[in-house]
Amino acid sequence: MAIQLIFIRMARPVVQNVISQMLKQRRIVEDQAFNPMRAMVQTVVGGVWRGAGANAFVEEVSSLMIPGVGQVMEHISQTTSNIQHAAKVMDRADEEVSQLVSSRLIDTFRFY
Repeated sequence: MAIQLIFIRMARPVVQNVISQMLKQRRIVEDQAFNPMRAMVQTVVGGVWRGAGANAFVEEVSSLMIPGVGQVMEHISQTTSNIQHAAKVMDRADEEVSQLVSSRLIDTFRFY
């Protein structure tokens, strides 16, 4: 049981690092893909490019690319949320095991 406690406590910083990296990746996708695509669409809609090609570009980016990148961002967010939930479960398990071990030690070494 002690080895499991050590493992859970060692795993926690690793899990926190994974969560941090996931959040960074989501920001990168948003900053380098999602926001620039939206800005391009706004620029074209604003009149910098006109005609059938401009309309096709806006339609393609608005209906395919932006939603696709949005889905990637949502998947990253959902995965991050799932990992955070798993970390909370690990913390609860660690706490429960610690309480169990403590109560067993107290019972074992209780002096009457």
